[in-house]
Amino acid sequence: MNVIPIVFCFDDNLVTQAGVCISSLLANAFEDTFYDIFILHDSNAQFPTSGVLEKLEKKFERFSLQYVSVGDAFNDGFQIRGITQATYYRLLIPELILKYDKIMYHDVDVIFRDDLSNIYNNTDMDGFYVAGVSTPYSDIEDYFRDKLQTTSSKYIAAGDIIFNSKAIREDKLVDQFRELAKLNWKYQDMDVINVACKGRIKYLGPGFCVVGTTAEILKNPHQQYYTKEEAKYALNYGIIHYNGPKPWNTWCLNFDIWWEYYRNSVYFDPEYYFEFYNNKLDEYDRLPFIKRVKILLRYFKVRK
Repeated sequence: MNVIPIVFCFDDNLVTQAGVCISSLLANAFEDTFYDIFILHDSNAQFPTSGVLEKLEKKFERFSLQYVSVGDAFNDGFQIRGITQATYYRLLIPELILKYDKIMYHDVDVIFRDDLSNIYNNTDMDGFYVAGVSTPYSDIEDYFRDKLQTTSSKYIAAGDIIFNSKAIREDKLVDQFRELAKLNWKYQDMDVINVACKGRIKYLGPGFCVVGTTAEILKNPHQQYYTKEEAKYALNYGIIHYNGPKPWNTWCLNFDIWWEYYRNSVYFDPEYYFEFYNNKLDEYDRLPFIKRVKILLRYFKVRK
């Protein structure tokens, strides 16, 4: 049995979305994969005792859920763009979860489309603090250069990462995370990770984190950043991260994939589903024909 430890951090506002995220993780697990799932939360969270996530046990077996309270950690953490202090909880993972020397973290505005044992087992973290996907050709290159003294091709997205917890504990890097979190970073915990781990970051293929800007690069047949094999895998099986507009709120890239996983989850509410699509139907009809065809093709592919 391949045991894959994985951590999520969220609050009471994203419980259903977390359930859909974890549903996609478990739905694509190999028969010999077991996910040891940890949920970090603050002391005010209600969902750990609500039984909402335990509904997953009705449909899936090879996983465990453990809730870990961070108390009032990062209450003094800098906040911007409406993102709460919960975003900082991932910085405590190596210190809070001592069971594993290597551990994954993922945001919950994510859909998994493949088993994670290959990437977890084959990512050697020796000499690195963290592994993730860089964000090349960014439109905020000046910020990376002037504020962080780095470039977009060296800056990783923090929503899907692998921690070398052993090295981070040995070098007491969590203490540095805490201090850096007090500063006014534009991208909060993501900046903290990139600054603190600079020089010891391992870069993964784009399939580990497909955000909007990455998807645009992958779809360009002439791009030189990723190999054709990496691009093909990422577009068909990569982890989709809705790091901008959220599919449960509005149209966005790959919104239909999220909704199909929602429809097949134990959290499916027909009225909620109908309301969203009924309200958006006119917008869909105004899309160019080719875009509507692509949405339908993806819909049938996910259902298959």
